Amino acid sequence: MINEQMYEYGSKSSVIRELFAYGLERKKIVGEDKVYDFSIGNPSIPAPGEVKQAILELLEEPAEALHGYSPAAGDPNVRETLADSVNRRFGTHYRADNFYMTVGAAASLSISIKALTNPGDEFITFAPFFPEYEVWVTTAGARLLVTPADTKEFQIDFPVLEQLISPRTKGVIINSPNNPSGVVYSEKTIRRLAQLLERKAKEYGTSIYLLSDEPYREIVYDGLTVPFVPDYYQNTLVCYSYSKSLSMPGERIGYVIVPDEADDSRRVMAAVAGAGRALGYVCAPVLFQKVIARCADVSGDISAYRRNRDLLYNGLTGLGYECVRPQGAFYLFVKALEPDAKAFSEHAKKHDVLVVPGDSFGCEGYVRISYCVSERTIRDALPAFAEIMEEYRSGRKENV
Repeated sequence: MINEQMYEYGSKSSVIRELFAYGLERKKIVGEDKVYDFSIGNPSIPAPGEVKQAILELLEEPAEALHGYSPAAGDPNVRETLADSVNRRFGTHYRADNFYMTVGAAASLSISIKALTNPGDEFITFAPFFPEYEVWVTTAGARLLVTPADTKEFQIDFPVLEQLISPRTKGVIINSPNNPSGVVYSEKTIRRLAQLLERKAKEYGTSIYLLSDEPYREIVYDGLTVPFVPDYYQNTLVCYSYSKSLSMPGERIGYVIVPDEADDSRRVMAAVAGAGRALGYVCAPVLFQKVIARCADVSGDISAYRRNRDLLYNGLTGLGYECVRPQGAFYLFVKALEPDAKAFSEHAKKHDVLVVPGDSFGCEGYVRISYCVSERTIRDALPAFAEIMEEYRSGRKENV
């Protein structure tokens, strides 16, 4: 017999990808410019020119150096280059052996969770959260507990979090800037989180690890700075991806940092390597290891995302939609016009507006709108959003 848990995961696509696939088919019928697809976080700005230049230059290297295996943890020179870059940016003192190269942030997180988990362990995260957290935690043999969303500000509800922490707590997963809310956890929030985890770890005589999921670290607006979490809490594992900052999600390249300051850090790093081996995530794509080494200090021009945010946020709130203003990433998390976000999403599809129900993010009654699209898509979609609003206000929704 097959593994029924794996069958469930494989036979049911994520809501995001189902909607994205629907949009591709719908565009074939009505035309690409008639479908307003806000379903998936596929960066719309091109990769920086340095990425293309690095690829072209690397293609001149000998094939065995470019397409052969690297060590399981990644090319030592690449890891040293990334350590130097992070050290310059954040005043740290990392070395190559603090880094494990991964196939994107998904691998970074799933490896880290697997490395830390023993039977009976629990992880805690905060709604709204990326749905795959539950998959990675569950398949590692642990249990995911979710702190309900603070829908006023989408920061951390500390009294509830404190209630959830127990001797079984192995880790807490945070994602800032957040997918799907776009909120950035403030320095005050991170400092308070660190103090709480330190106090609870001491109370229970355990180590509680903080997994910082950071694929949107460089995508922030209005002069904000994202706190570098290891500066505040030593038991932090940083899970990073270049998918968003360098606009190359399909290349699947990222890393895990295990700082020396983390409890039992050398054993944790060995367990990270072991989890990479067990899950088949060894030797991340070598070409793109070398590309990111050459582009370690490069980031994309996010001005288009900022313009899109302002255009969409101002347009929707002007129509009467409710939304917390995003501080980073490229998503709006908008209150649906009825309690059932799935029903709202289905109704929006009748106008060829594709938005993702928030239920799978652990937050019912909201929809995620991904604005990493063309400015034209947003401008053309606003009349459709206006019509949807009018249908709900007038009670004509059921007749459409």
